[in-house]
Amino acid sequence: METIVDRLEAKRAAARLGGGDKRIAAQHAKGKLTARERLNILLDQGSFEELDMYVEHNCVDFGMADQIIPGDGVVTGSGTINGRLVFVFSQDFTVFGGSLSERHAQKICKIMDMAMKVGAPVIGINDSGGARIQEGVASLGGYAEVFQRNVLASGVVPQLSLIMGPCAGGAVYSPAMTDFIFMVKDSSYMFVTGPDVVKTVTNEVVSQEELGGAVTHTTKSG
Repeated sequence: METIVDRLEAKRAAARLGGGDKRIAAQHAKGKLTARERLNILLDQGSFEELDMYVEHNCVDFGMADQIIPGDGVVTGSGTINGRLVFVFSQDFTVFGGSLSERHAQKICKIMDMAMKVGAPVIGINDSGGARIQEGVASLGGYAEVFQRNVLASGVVPQLSLIMGPCAGGAVYSPAMTDFIFMVKDSSYMFVTGPDVVKTVTNEVVSQEELGGAVTHTTKSG
């Protein structure tokens, strides 16, 4: 007979697995780490205290009711770096492409609020395809809540953004408002819209790296 503890452990295992072995393998094949692997490297060993591990999205449209993964595509919590307290969120590209949902945004906002309350830095590890289109304006409203926290935290606590993948649309506005942005050459990008849309609208052919790569932002956009 399955006990409550058994169900809890199963849910915990599902949250840690993210989008599953196949998607994790695809992430590794691109030379990228998963959300949890990045946190393990960034934070002092054994210091990470995860929050809201079992949060799930509340979307029932477009078959989303049958696609539920605990954590909803972002790992949030606190830890230490060289003994100093920091609050972190790490978006999981293996879960719905790291897209931001209403609940995903609420998790990020919660740790930002906590960071401001205690005066600790906020570090965001960004790897997201943007808004979760299945949720429509609820997802966009989530971005508005995150942006408001960026403004409220400005000048109060340090905000750092690590761009670790192809971030587009709403996924780049929040990092643009933070104090420091770190990018990875040839694997991380920041643009409002991608090369395909640029070609459709302007007929200009441009690569992801030329449009929003690390070199472009360090030498042109600033």
